[in-house]
Amino acid sequence: MSNIPGGQAALSFLDAMKGMPLVLALIVVSFSLIGLLYYQSSMFNSQRQDNVKLFVQMQAEVQKLLSQCIVPPPQVRP
Repeated sequence: MSNIPGGQAALSFLDAMKGMPLVLALIVVSFSLIGLLYYQSSMFNSQRQDNVKLFVQMQAEVQKLLSQCIVPPPQVRP
């Protein structure tokens, strides 16, 4: 059939799975779930990075505003 050793292994795997379609379906679903989890975690991580950048930017703005504040000295009462 094929001169490639991996190709023959793949063909024999597919021949074995023809008799067990439920197992093949479970394998496909498992790989689909792995792909979905990877996609979801990468989206979560990118969103978290954006939130951290916004938080750091907000803290810098607050520090800049606070550095411009002048606190009057306490009044001394006679």
